[in-house]
Amino acid sequence: IGKEKFHKSQHWGYCNNVAMLVGEDKPGIGGEPLPGQKLKPKYSVFPEGIGSDAPAWVAFDKQVLSFDAYFEEEVPDKNQELYRIRHCKIYFYLEDDTIQVIEPQVKNSGISQGTIVRRHRIPLPPPHEDQFYTIDHFNINIEVILYARRYKIIDCDQFTKNFLRKMGVRLNPPAGRPDDPYTKERQKILDSMKPLRPYERIDTLKQFLEHNGHILRFFCMWDDPESMFHDPRELVLRYYLSDDTIDIKEIIPVNSGRDVVPLFLRRDKLPKYAPTGLYQPGTITSRTVLNVFGKLVGNRSRYILDNRKTGAVHQEFYRDSDLKIGAVINVWGRKIMLCDCDEFTKEYYRTKYGIEDFTPVSYKAPPPPKPEKTFPPYTGFGSEEDSLCSCMGLLPKPPQKDFKKFMEKDRSGMESNILRFLAKLVTDSPIDTDRKFIISYFLSDDTISVFEHIQRNTGILGGKFLERGRIKKPGQELFKSEPSEYFKAQNLFVGARVCFHGHNFLLVDADEYTFNYMEKHANEFSVADVGVILKKLKDIAESRSREVRQVFAASDPEHTKVIEYDPFRNLIVSITDGAFSEHEIMTLGRYYSVKDEYEMDLHFLLSVAQEQLKKNSFENFEQLSAVLTYNDREKCGVLPHEMCRTICKSFKLPVADDDLQALLTMFEDDHKQVEYKKFVDGLNWRENQIPAFQTIKVPLKNEDDWSGQPPSLPVKGIKYLPLLDDLFGKEE
Repeated sequence: IGKEKFHKSQHWGYCNNVAMLVGEDKPGIGGEPLPGQKLKPKYSVFPEGIGSDAPAWVAFDKQVLSFDAYFEEEVPDKNQELYRIRHCKIYFYLEDDTIQVIEPQVKNSGISQGTIVRRHRIPLPPPHEDQFYTIDHFNINIEVILYARRYKIIDCDQFTKNFLRKMGVRLNPPAGRPDDPYTKERQKILDSMKPLRPYERIDTLKQFLEHNGHILRFFCMWDDPESMFHDPRELVLRYYLSDDTIDIKEIIPVNSGRDVVPLFLRRDKLPKYAPTGLYQPGTITSRTVLNVFGKLVGNRSRYILDNRKTGAVHQEFYRDSDLKIGAVINVWGRKIMLCDCDEFTKEYYRTKYGIEDFTPVSYKAPPPPKPEKTFPPYTGFGSEEDSLCSCMGLLPKPPQKDFKKFMEKDRSGMESNILRFLAKLVTDSPIDTDRKFIISYFLSDDTISVFEHIQRNTGILGGKFLERGRIKKPGQELFKSEPSEYFKAQNLFVGARVCFHGHNFLLVDADEYTFNYMEKHANEFSVADVGVILKKLKDIAESRSREVRQVFAASDPEHTKVIEYDPFRNLIVSITDGAFSEHEIMTLGRYYSVKDEYEMDLHFLLSVAQEQLKKNSFENFEQLSAVLTYNDREKCGVLPHEMCRTICKSFKLPVADDDLQALLTMFEDDHKQVEYKKFVDGLNWRENQIPAFQTIKVPLKNEDDWSGQPPSLPVKGIKYLPLLDDLFGKEE
């Protein structure tokens, strides 16, 4: 009555394919023990509620209790010893209550040592052989019986002591460690014995292990007196700290006429007073012996080790303490001076000997002046660069092009990297006065091409005027050794006069891309750098600032604070007395111009953008929307203008940058934040296609076929007050 568990244990099973009773330790119905059955604990009993609830194999992983113990072993077959004391280690593994007994190996013990009891759970001695050893059975200064062998535990390590204390075990005081009487007696005999053979231990292992690979390097000089010209010879001395040996290598200059040898002195210990003559073989040894009997007892002789080294030949070798900068050492009769050393050597002497002065000794003569390499003049065959490569080596190689510049400045998308200028001929011929030319400068390889604008009924055939290529500056000698100077991008600007193969051109205008590119790279083009232009203008007009203000005010009688470009240009020319080029005046006018404010048709912009996306087969709208949504951390549906532009650029959206900026501006809210969902939906030509406008299709033309018809004026109106404030400061 009151029972809730009625499960029955499985007592029968198979062992080695034999049916037998395998459940002797299993309980009866409902987990209750059978009559007369004692249930033994499976593992050590630990206090409940203390520690973590993790299983033992997790909580006590790699945690082992270590006990020092010994046991006595009888020796019945020897008179010298009746018993043996054998020391061992008992390891108790907390994760599964297994025990291992290991005996440390003793040199020349004559008995097999190592693992005495392999790791497993050990049962208690009879009559409790059905139970196993647990942590409760271990303490200091007690005895345990493992398989009929009695072990005396004398001590344990600190971790074991701390663990037992935490388990509530009161530790006994450590017991003494007895010595084996026979081993003790044997050690006394060994200590009193002297070797019958001459033997002396010379231990160099410690020095080798501490300084293996450590080398002191000195730069030396040897003035060879036997050479014909008494020229100094440079040497490198290396001192090996692992075994106090030295080797020397000679630095042989190029074209010195000397044979190249691997080493000047092979690696060995270097004696201080060498050469001292030849010694007989066996004279110099690390050990000396004495013949005790001599020739008194027949032909027999008895040798013992000479501890006092009587008659030994002592040689002094160079050590690290003998080497220092400025010292002269004897290398088998050659006087070599140590002049300098490397950083490792300096740090070694600074640490070990406290030396701080490492002033090098000057031993190298100043190198002769290197003759300047001259090249023969240009022969006229091929290009100058190609002819120069034939003089650089025996095997001519083609001249290398600036591939990095080509990759950076080549046409990429909407960036053509071509500067176009409108030019006319500087001539007195009335026929050539009205001819218009397009000069294109290619930034990728610094080449120039010239096209003439086709005009009807002029009698002049237009088209290609000059083939694309690099153009030399005029006034240079043809056959010379120095490379010629070519026209660069900085030499072309509005108002510049250039001469291409005898034709003088005046650059009168440029396209919008050229102006934008030069202003964007103002550090390369000084004529488009507003800061440089303002500084130049300030230096000229600062002394007459009041007069300049009055002139500008007089040109604006209606006080609109805006003047036209032509009066502005005339004023700048009169103030600077013609010191400014047309390009510099245009840069000032563009910088301070009145920006046109107009509204672009959103429908037209979207149709143009969708047409470009459709032509380039761009359909990755879902991923674009996902990236924009991911960057919207606050999930408010808007993102900054610049962030949206950057993400669109990362997707390589085939839309011109100006159109992209205008589109993003169209989708901005009152806080200048772009509503990116509407923006992506507007670009999605698959789902929200906008019909294209009916426009007149212009046939494709060559990029160099620019008609060169710019607007009549670079800008319409110029705000002159900000210009005056930047020049002379705000008027009080």
